[in-house]
Amino acid sequence: MNGAGFLIRRPGVMTLIQDSGRLGHHRLGLTTGGPADPLAFDWANRLCGNESGAAALEMAVGGLELDAEVATQVALCGADMPMTINGSPVEGWRSHRVNPGDRLALGFARSGVRAYLAVAGGFQLQKTLGSVSTVLREGLGGLAGRQLESGDRLPCPGASEEACLMVPRGYRPVYSGRALLRVVVGYQYEAFSEKARRQLFSAEYRVSAQSDRMGYRLEGPPLQVALPVLLSEGICAGAVQVPPDGQPIILLCDRQTIGGYPKLGAVLSVDLGQLVQLPAGGRVTFAPIDVAEARQIRLAATRQFQALQPEVCS
Repeated sequence: MNGAGFLIRRPGVMTLIQDSGRLGHHRLGLTTGGPADPLAFDWANRLCGNESGAAALEMAVGGLELDAEVATQVALCGADMPMTINGSPVEGWRSHRVNPGDRLALGFARSGVRAYLAVAGGFQLQKTLGSVSTVLREGLGGLAGRQLESGDRLPCPGASEEACLMVPRGYRPVYSGRALLRVVVGYQYEAFSEKARRQLFSAEYRVSAQSDRMGYRLEGPPLQVALPVLLSEGICAGAVQVPPDGQPIILLCDRQTIGGYPKLGAVLSVDLGQLVQLPAGGRVTFAPIDVAEARQIRLAATRQFQALQPEVCS
């Protein structure tokens, strides 16, 4: 691909190009994609002065190494992945100036799982159905619908030198290896036994190693399901789906568009970022909320993000 920007030296474990997602195509069977942790993604872009949803890199676990070919600003938010510029450690949750020839290297996550690297102006790639978000299962977006590879080039505009910005320390998420997920129960909730309903909100579950951007599989006390075969229907992000083995699956940004397993409800959208930052073995508990509470929490989170101003680095 032509155009100056960044040259990938080492792609890391799983590095994908993501923007805000491929919206409005579920009727074609195409999933949304987009960032698994929208809050970290949005902060990385905001620190670079980008419009909401600009294309950035999502890195799972770490190991990325890339060379700058332009003068610009970058920001890393999300999991605690140690980053260096030309061998010197730099802090996450803040922007940094890079110049042509600079090498950025990311280590492996010390807490959390996914981090986002944004660049001023966003990565400039051709859109597919209105988005550059990479969905591996569908082979769409990014660079030929795949993970990044050594030798890939990611075009981006240069940027004049701006003041370094940072997220105030008290507002940076903490990834502790545990997550309390608030659930709005759905219309199939009453069809589960009383025992299964009590169990969901009293038991602790572990994140299975068989978890990815499509869904997080949980392991713990099985939820007994005694429902007839259901017709497939549309599935929202955060849906708590229960297959025949009784082990819950929380569906995420790369989920299938329809499914027929019974669903207890849906995890509050603002809690999904904490979920996707859990490694295998991470602990999950659930708490019920109603629709009115969910709306209030979502609105408060949106207002806080909009009102909170990044600090100028000293």
